[in-house]
Amino acid sequence: MATSPANIFDEFPSARPPVDTQVESLQKLQKAAQKISSILDLDQLIDNIVNDVAHSFGLLETAVYLYDEARGEMVLGGVHGCSVHSKGFRLKIGKEGMVGYVASTGQMRYAPDVRKDEYYVACEKSTHSEVAIPLHVGERLVGVFTASHPDLDAFPRQQIRILQALCDHVAVAIYNAHRFQSERAEREAMSREAQEARAIQEALLPKASPYIPGFAVSGLSIPARAIGGDWYDFIPFPDGRWGLVLADVSGKGTAAALLMSATRGMLRSLAEACCGPAEVLTKLNGLLVEDFPAGKFVTLLYAVLDPTSRNVTFASAGHLRPLLVDATGSRFLDTERGLPLGLGCGDYSESTVALYPGSRLVFYSDGISEAVNQAEEEYGLDRLAQHVSSPGASAITVLDDVRAFATGVALRDDASVVFVQAGS
Repeated sequence: MATSPANIFDEFPSARPPVDTQVESLQKLQKAAQKISSILDLDQLIDNIVNDVAHSFGLLETAVYLYDEARGEMVLGGVHGCSVHSKGFRLKIGKEGMVGYVASTGQMRYAPDVRKDEYYVACEKSTHSEVAIPLHVGERLVGVFTASHPDLDAFPRQQIRILQALCDHVAVAIYNAHRFQSERAEREAMSREAQEARAIQEALLPKASPYIPGFAVSGLSIPARAIGGDWYDFIPFPDGRWGLVLADVSGKGTAAALLMSATRGMLRSLAEACCGPAEVLTKLNGLLVEDFPAGKFVTLLYAVLDPTSRNVTFASAGHLRPLLVDATGSRFLDTERGLPLGLGCGDYSESTVALYPGSRLVFYSDGISEAVNQAEEEYGLDRLAQHVSSPGASAITVLDDVRAFATGVALRDDASVVFVQAGS
């Protein structure tokens, strides 16, 4: 946050400068007033304005009222020298005080003798003259600046012009500070919401790897933003089989997270009621086609691991091909049919593969294969197959290898992996 000078008006004479110095004073004042534009904290800005103007011009009281459009009122944003009204004091526009009148008409009002002014609201007993100047940015009302003096008719025309010139800068500075404050509050609120959404999303991911006799199964997901569209899941069945899921929702952020959550709930419900992966995806797609917004879709791999037969049966909804590494080498597995979920009606086919001892089956999202380094080279499928074939490979090492490859470049997409290691 920028800081203000000790007094932005120290170089100017107070009260009533000689006429022959008015033009020069106005030019210097305008130049110095520009310094307030560096203050982006609204409260600090207003405090600097009211205190420094009062000190430099020998004024009894100065105040800045801000426009509260929602309530049709002017609210006291900062004041110097007033023992009656404090910050937060309100005046009805067009009904109360010189401030209310100026806010309503958009015209400056000068009371050389406040005792004779019908709009003046009494404050300090020693006040005898007051000027109220509107603060406008274009046609937008920002607030009203007021200055009071103990002398009668204490504001000659030249000094009012100086104050009006000052108020042009004050209006812009207040507008910018208020906009900065609003944008910062909005960013902070969005950040809190994103953190809450991320916490909920993390709670939907498996708490631990499943215990499956003869197999080591693990998963990991790293979002490119606070909220991701990838997810993975492990679904236990009463007969000892396990459903394995990895999915990628189109888009990013909150919208993708909402679609992910809805898809996850439907999939889990269907997995418990249906027989095989193809049937589950066919029915899930039928539901999502009706509910998904146009252009939104999900790519998804759903597999059922049977530890007794050591077989994995899977269906793909337009997702990247699973990687199988076994004694014969590495290869990517295909299915015949399977559009991404939510794009249109269709059915899905299944494939079954045996996981012999030492085999590794990997599901992954495009945040893995399409990660790039500083030379804009992609991590690619060949690097993935090479790493999965290396001793000690796991879900953690896959993501570590991707991040090492992309050193200095942030992940552009969520990176997720499900890793199945067949034991002896």
